[in-house]
Formats: sequence, C-alpha cells, structure tokens
Amino acid sequence: MAVILVVDDEIGIRELLSEILSDEGYGVLLAENASAARSAMTQHPDLVLLDIWMPDNDGVSLLKEWNATGQLNVPVIMMSGHATLDTAVEATKFGAVDFLEKPIALSRLISSVKEALAKSPREPKIGTAARPQYNRVEPAPIRSQAPIPAAPAPLQSQDKSGSASSSQLLDQVDFCAPLREARDQFERIYFLNLLKRENNSITRVASFAGLERTHLYRKLKQLGIEVGKIGKARVIP
Repeated sequence: MAVILVVDDEIGIRELLSEILSDEGYGVLLAENASAARSAMTQHPDLVLLDIWMPDNDGVSLLKEWNATGQLNVPVIMMSGHATLDTAVEATKFGAVDFLEKPIALSRLISSVKEALAKSPREPKIGTAARPQYNRVEPAPIRSQAPIPAAPAPLQSQDKSGSASSSQLLDQVDFCAPLREARDQFERIYFLNLLKRENNSITRVASFAGLERTHLYRKLKQLGIEVGKIGKARVIP
C-alpha cells in the first residue's frame, strides 16, 4: 500500500483528502504545517500532497528545503487556490511533479496521484501506515438533534442480516415536520443505514445511491454526517 502525506493548514481539506485517498486504498499521513510535515517525512511516505500557502512556511520554500538537503526522494504534488502560473513553474523547477488548483476535482486528484506513484522509482510500502498522533481526529460522541434523531444506532429491532427494516427506519421520521425537515431526517437515516451496511465504503454507497462521489461527500456534509477514520459514521453536532 502506498502511503501519502497530505500537508495543508485547513483541517477540512486534510480530512476530506484523507477520506478520499483512504477510500482509494492508500495509507494517509496528515500534517497541518511545515513543522509537522518535516516530522511526518521521517515515516518515509511514497508521495506528498503539499499546500503552497501555510502560516509558518510556504510549500515552495519547504520544497526548496527538501531539495537542498537531499530529502526530496519522493514525488511531490503542489496544491493551491491562489497560486500564480509563476509559482507553479517555480515549484516544478524544484522538483514538484504536478500542480493541483483548488477546488480540486476528484478525478483530477486520483489521476494525478496514480501517475505520480507510477513514475516514482520507490516501491510502495506493504501494510498499513500509522497516522501521526498530532493529527489524529477521534470521533466525537453522537448527540441527538431534536426533533431529528441523531442516528439510528443502536436500532432496537433488526432483521437476521443485522439491518433495520424499512418500517423501523420510517418510525424515526417526524411526519408532522415541514417537508424539508422530514426529507433531511429521512436522508440522514437512509445514508447512515447504507454506510453501515456497506461498511463505510464511499465507493459502494455512491454506486448504490446513484451519486457521484463528490456529490455524495457534499450530501453527507450537508446532512451533518461524517465518516470516521476508524470505520464508524457519525452525526456532526
């Protein structure tokens, strides 16, 4: 399994990229700034996704540092929503293999990662890489959102397969609520149940629901559902 280091000061982007890359079968390391990225590099990732604008040190300067000290032995893909063409060219001169402009299209991200890893002379690691503790995000407890139930877990009555019946799920929808609220309740319960059934595989859930994965991510965020890193979907309070 190839291990990818994601360096970005925005936690939302780090977490989203981590979910996408993990779902593609990659190990993921997370770093919120240049200092954390230097520490994470000691774990020898196979690829680095590096944001250009960060508070303590910009990505191009960090790229130059790694290049000057001989640490740039893995492909680096630069990311930014504000960089100019000159910045992208400069990053390429110092070893970047690609440049992704934010917001990053899902297909573009995946193809760029695959191409960079295919060209890398390093052999991907076997096994699962440990995440740096400084970036680990532990799932928060599920909280109720009256009158909307936070999650259908644990369901009181289930069929033999372990999944709740349709009638049991519908019992959790407030049919006296306005249409939009009732629809959100239903969709929240629908996706939580589907994520549980598909073992939190975004790919399988998107395929079953007939949605593009980027649309599914937006829908889950809209409904306040977060797919945790340790395999449990939770409702964001």
